[in-house]
Amino acid sequence: MKFGVREICDVVLKAKSAQKIGNKIFYANEPVIYFDTLKTSSMEGAATTVYAQGGRGNSRLVAWEGERTVTFTMEDALISPEGFMILSGAGLIQAKSDQPIYQHMTETVDAARFVHFSDGQFQIELQNKPYLPTDQNENFAYVMFKKDGNIVSEPYIPIHEEVAKDEETGHYIITVAAHDTYQKFDTEGAQYTVNGDDGYENTDKDMFVQDKLGLYFDSVLVDYYVEQTGKGAQQIEITADKFSGNYYLEASTLFRNQNGVDMPAEFIIPNCKIQSNFTFTMASSGDPSTFTFTMDAFPDYTRFNHSKKVLAAIQIISDEDKNNLFRDKTFHNEEHEKFFKD
Repeated sequence: MKFGVREICDVVLKAKSAQKIGNKIFYANEPVIYFDTLKTSSMEGAATTVYAQGGRGNSRLVAWEGERTVTFTMEDALISPEGFMILSGAGLIQAKSDQPIYQHMTETVDAARFVHFSDGQFQIELQNKPYLPTDQNENFAYVMFKKDGNIVSEPYIPIHEEVAKDEETGHYIITVAAHDTYQKFDTEGAQYTVNGDDGYENTDKDMFVQDKLGLYFDSVLVDYYVEQTGKGAQQIEITADKFSGNYYLEASTLFRNQNGVDMPAEFIIPNCKIQSNFTFTMASSGDPSTFTFTMDAFPDYTRFNHSKKVLAAIQIISDEDKNNLFRDKTFHNEEHEKFFKD
């Protein structure tokens, strides 16, 4: 029987022993993760060879082979947080109400519509609720004024307080005290200064009049964090002492024989260790990034044969009964239905 291979594998990794991934515990032999979006998969075997050499020309006389290795490599078009955790050995944290995740955000606000000045304070409307705790002596948000796309001020620190929500617009309001710190607005070569004493050092006070704010800035850039506690928020943590683990690998594919019949085939690695190397490639052009899993095989027993340890096993299922079917009456034999799948 000869066959060719031109089909990708569907791979499942099963736990070798009890392990916890994220908030879920997997026990021995349980499926941990399925890979059904692979682009390529390959199994490579290698061995080292040493020779006894001598005589004229120092030719090779006897060969010894050893140190056999088997490596299974697969390239995935997509990846999940669990898949990346398995690849890198990272920890997976699920956001909770008592263990939130803080998402960094930047938002550019149109000054004419969403920035208001009164009583020495700027009121700035944001689409998301910023994290501004009152009980921590640390800054978590910064406000910078912009003109024609350029930042023209030092970062302002908004008042850390309970953030109010405008029920009409659905926006969240943060407050910046304009006179708290010395500020410079550099617009078209001119210096406009705000002083912390009486609030106005320059003679032109129009920058604090709502309908003339655009003379000095036309937008505001806000750099802040949003507290995430929902089920969809996850954080992957890569630490120096955690690496990817060992798994039982089963990869299903199809081999096609010379009659054009596809035969189920299964690659089995009873004990594979995923290499913890990974590369994230982010670019705005070219092909999208893929994720490569490289697994080293170690000798172990397969699930149904504990008589000897193997690095890998390949199963090929050739249904000879199906291949040798012949019509024995006008209507097909109903017993033959079992050999065909819809």
